[in-house]
Amino acid sequence: MNPLLYTDGYKVDHRRQYPKQTTLVYSNWTPRGSRVPGIDKVVFFGLQYFLQKYVIAAFDQHFFAQPKAAVVGRYTARINAYLGENAVGSEHIASLHDLGYIPMVFKALPEGSEVPLRIPMFTMYNTKPEFFWLTNYFETLLSTTVWMPCNSATIAKSYLKILHTYAAETSSVPEMVYWQGHDFSMRGMAGLEAAQMSAAAHLLSFYGTDTIPAIDFLEQYYGADAHSEIVGGSVAATEHSVMCMGTLDKELDTFKRLITQVYPKGIVSIVSDTWDLWKVLTKYLPALKKEVLNREGKVVIRPDSGNPVKIICGDPHANTAAARKGVVQLLWEVFGGTTNDKGYKELDAHIGAIYGDSITLERASQICQGLQQKGFASTNVVLGIGSFTYQYNTRDTFGFAMKATYGEVDGVGRAIFKDPITDNGVKKSAKGLLQVVETPEGYVLKDQVSWSEEQTGALKEVFRDGKLLVKHRLSEIRERIKNSL
Repeated sequence: MNPLLYTDGYKVDHRRQYPKQTTLVYSNWTPRGSRVPGIDKVVFFGLQYFLQKYVIAAFDQHFFAQPKAAVVGRYTARINAYLGENAVGSEHIASLHDLGYIPMVFKALPEGSEVPLRIPMFTMYNTKPEFFWLTNYFETLLSTTVWMPCNSATIAKSYLKILHTYAAETSSVPEMVYWQGHDFSMRGMAGLEAAQMSAAAHLLSFYGTDTIPAIDFLEQYYGADAHSEIVGGSVAATEHSVMCMGTLDKELDTFKRLITQVYPKGIVSIVSDTWDLWKVLTKYLPALKKEVLNREGKVVIRPDSGNPVKIICGDPHANTAAARKGVVQLLWEVFGGTTNDKGYKELDAHIGAIYGDSITLERASQICQGLQQKGFASTNVVLGIGSFTYQYNTRDTFGFAMKATYGEVDGVGRAIFKDPITDNGVKKSAKGLLQVVETPEGYVLKDQVSWSEEQTGALKEVFRDGKLLVKHRLSEIRERIKNSL
């Protein structure tokens, strides 16, 4: 499809609605608020993908490389059929095709930066006066592409902060946190692109993922190399169909076959609540203790239903002793382990646990806290983070919006803004040309600055006139995430 049709219908005729002699429109992308308790800074991620995928590749392949008559003809036919016979026109489309590139500048903070609310992550404006209409024409496509990776990168980092805090207090292997948050979200996301973008954002903070396409995404758009660095990884794991096919009567045999024949070494995760999790923990695993401890690797027990806090840490009000103890304590009673220098118990390296159903930031905290209260290191369990975390969000989770704050008409600049009297202040925009300054306390916004001031500060040109000027690597972005914990 012609990428100029990747937009809301009302955008196509804004060109004629601006004042006559308009020559420049200057806009910004900013998170304006937070609906997630405790989060007041948002991780910036995804613009580099948007620029490469759409502003460069999509336009090169599906617009500039196509015959002008065909491109203009299809555009005209679509708009006329959509809006009826009207005066939108197509001369501006033909002129853009003649130019051969997108005449715009994008200036941005470094991807992976933690940006305070109401501070622009990036700005954009046209470089040729006749294409002033392009700036906000991109709003729809830009918005639908960029808000999700920013959301997911922010939420992933919040998980990392929780796990990092508890590991620092309780664990002898705090580096385990980078594997402790594992992405299970792909099947619950709104399509493949959403899954890739969100999972790539998860991998800014963690290494564990079951979303294989995210690895290719990061290699293609963020300079990653899975052959020379850890981009994303996982382990062999079963699903319920495997356990069911082994039959209920022979479930113990299925466990034994998996850990001694199919996977005699390495890590294998076995879903263990197909029928009776507590029986697996108190009957089957004690019977397989010798086989588990003699393996070169780790057997990971995976509960998959119920309240994760109670399942992992134990439910003091449960009807059975096993349920009152919880998974980690039961594993300790069978396989033992060591007590680290911080005074917390760590399971024997041959056994572990993962829980991947309905994990939330609140439950992650409760699980770590519950383990700590029972004397266990938080790193005894891996958390599978799914679409319950990454899909239950919208553009409004962090109030993302692209707004114009400056324009030029007949050679004269205009500082523009919005401030609805019926709003509570969230929608109030900055005004004029913008400058973001980095201070020891973080980023600060200055608006209504001069062009010379706008050219300085933390916002750097990353794209100009069809060319990507800066390409951040995954390794650089991860380093920013770690350094800002």
